[in-house]
Amino acid sequence: MADYLQDYRRRGGKSVEGIESVVNRNILPALGKLPVTKLTPQRPRDWHRSLVERARYWRSRPGAPVNLAPFDPKDAEDVQRRRASANRCLTYLKAALNLAWRNGLVPSDDAWRRVKPFRAVEAPLVRYLSADEIARLRIATAGGFRDLVHLALLTGCRYGELTRFRVADYNAAVGTLSVRIAKGGKVRHVTLTKEASDFVDRIVAGRSPEEPLLRRDDGRAWKRAEQVRPMREACARAGIVPAVGFHILRHTHGSLLAMRAVPMAVIARQLGHADTRMTEKHYAHLAPNYVADTIRESFPRLTPEAAVVVPISPRRKSARASGF
Repeated sequence: MADYLQDYRRRGGKSVEGIESVVNRNILPALGKLPVTKLTPQRPRDWHRSLVERARYWRSRPGAPVNLAPFDPKDAEDVQRRRASANRCLTYLKAALNLAWRNGLVPSDDAWRRVKPFRAVEAPLVRYLSADEIARLRIATAGGFRDLVHLALLTGCRYGELTRFRVADYNAAVGTLSVRIAKGGKVRHVTLTKEASDFVDRIVAGRSPEEPLLRRDDGRAWKRAEQVRPMREACARAGIVPAVGFHILRHTHGSLLAMRAVPMAVIARQLGHADTRMTEKHYAHLAPNYVADTIRESFPRLTPEAAVVVPISPRRKSARASGF
């Protein structure tokens, strides 16, 4: 796993800290001391399944006691989320083992190649905020966190992208924000509406280009995972049940565009998707015009234009029945 993380960094992979956290929390404690040459298909298969059924832990605040969330097999959505998470862990494990195999450190990849991920777990369960929930959430937030939430809704940017914005990334002349470290490794330019441009104009006025665009109330930049607790507290104050995570603000932005019949390619470009597959997976069902127009434009006409079927009138029916 250490070789894999080092190779991933060398290739310029993104989110290395997140992958390393997954490795240290989910892979190494169970498999870290096991020699790869002694790995059997059953061992990673049992580990993969155990990730779904174990109790999940979380803390309400740093240093607080750990709270356990037991596995409930009757909660279909939670089971699906757990299986999707287990599949991601399996992907990292296989990537590391495949690297070891390609480097000649193990003679065969058979042990882990036989382990298959859970199927049908990536079906989108897209949650987005309604107009009323957006209004209540904005009322329930204040200060720097309110600015963070507002710009997330206006741009659809991820939390990490929002926290890395500098004042210099705002181009007032064309109304864009430049995401210089995007998830796919490419720079992208997020288009701002008039409302979004006015908002950014207000928060950048008189500030240095190298300053963080969004700041906490104490003046410092937002750091990793600092949005979790204030988002949960804001949902409680706003009466949003069940509470949503910060990433739902990104889904809300994409959903609002889809419901206004914005083309999937445009939404994909705004959100930074490599192509429209992910966009369609999450948002196409919210755009009935998109689906209907595509079907109507693509399906061929089965009946020739000249063929006209005239129904038989009741008088002609009775005349035919009487022999005339």
